[in-house]
Amino acid sequence: MARYQLDARRLFCPMPVIRTQNKVAELQPGDVLEVTCTDPGALNDIPAWCRINGHRVLGSRREGNEVVIEVEVGDGA
Repeated sequence: MARYQLDARRLFCPMPVIRTQNKVAELQPGDVLEVTCTDPGALNDIPAWCRINGHRVLGSRREGNEVVIEVEVGDGA
């Protein structure tokens, strides 16, 4: 398992999800991707994308104006 970070700040829907999808496609099952966004909609959009595609949200939090979501890559990558 490896940890990666994705900076999706200053991007609006649907770009945080698209960037997350593109990065996850490069990773291995079990890897963890930490996505940092400024679009508050990502709190709903990225977990919904994960459910559909077999990935797991390990946690999410707000840090000021930013949203941070940790995604564990599943076998559906």
